[in-house]
Amino acid sequence: MDSARLGRTDLELSRLGLGCGNFGGIGSAPELFGRGETREQAFALMDAALAAGITFFDTAASYGGGRSESWVGHWREERGAPVLLSSKVYWPVTGDPDDRGLSRDRILREIEGSLERLRADRLDLYLTHEPDPETPIEETLRALDDLVRSGKVGAIGASNVDAAQLEEALEASDRFGLASYEWVQNEYNLLERGSEDGVLSVCKREGLGFTPFSPLAGGWLTGKYRRHEAYPVGSRMTLRPEPYEELENEQTFRAIENFEAAAAERGVEPATLAVAWVLSHPQVTAVVVGPRRPEQLDAAVAALAVQLSWQERDELANLFA
Repeated sequence: MDSARLGRTDLELSRLGLGCGNFGGIGSAPELFGRGETREQAFALMDAALAAGITFFDTAASYGGGRSESWVGHWREERGAPVLLSSKVYWPVTGDPDDRGLSRDRILREIEGSLERLRADRLDLYLTHEPDPETPIEETLRALDDLVRSGKVGAIGASNVDAAQLEEALEASDRFGLASYEWVQNEYNLLERGSEDGVLSVCKREGLGFTPFSPLAGGWLTGKYRRHEAYPVGSRMTLRPEPYEELENEQTFRAIENFEAAAAERGVEPATLAVAWVLSHPQVTAVVVGPRRPEQLDAAVAALAVQLSWQERDELANLFA
């Protein structure tokens, strides 16, 4: 599989990363801890990803209430697989709504839990999962700087940030001589293009990497959600629909039908074309995909062979304008 250097770091990421957010839960939602993929299913997904050449695994302390990190750690130990580990800090691991944020004490506590669950001495990649409005960015960055200097973390990044938040953090790192965010991990797909409003420009200017997640918009861009039809059992729209409810309208269904036709013209699956569209942006280092079954990886891997010009990217984007 092709690889790409992550921003200004010396880390090489496979151009597809395995998102482990459904291992033992559905993301960080406490009410869904224990749902999602079982341990055996998670191991099968990781085996399939490694066989496909994916060597960048993305998880978070809060995914599945710690189950995701634990299963990734056990799998990595059993297989002896040389994968790059990426995890995140912000949301609670226990489900306690008050145990969240990016304060210094919490970051220093949470990294120890992550390392223990992942059975690792250090993390290659560590992300702030969300901005914390209650903690000064300087405090957060000083804690992250300590982790980098101590060797517990290789590089730090930010997830779910806007351009202003990213600029503030980069300026603070420069002003205080602290470790700086080296990449951004935001949702980015044909239905969610918010990062085009500044974040991608900052990444380009500063030489940062960009590893977007949810290239299929929670499954919407596969075409599996149909108007006037029940959504598939176990899908995001039956388990955790809130982030995508605004897509339930005639305009979206019509755009997706046109997108399916565009994929058929190219002889590929809609999921393949959706991932290829994200991969084709020049600022994208790697795309984090979250298959529910091993065979779903095929569509993402096939996207690596689809080349799109800027004109073709614009034409596909305009279907969703």
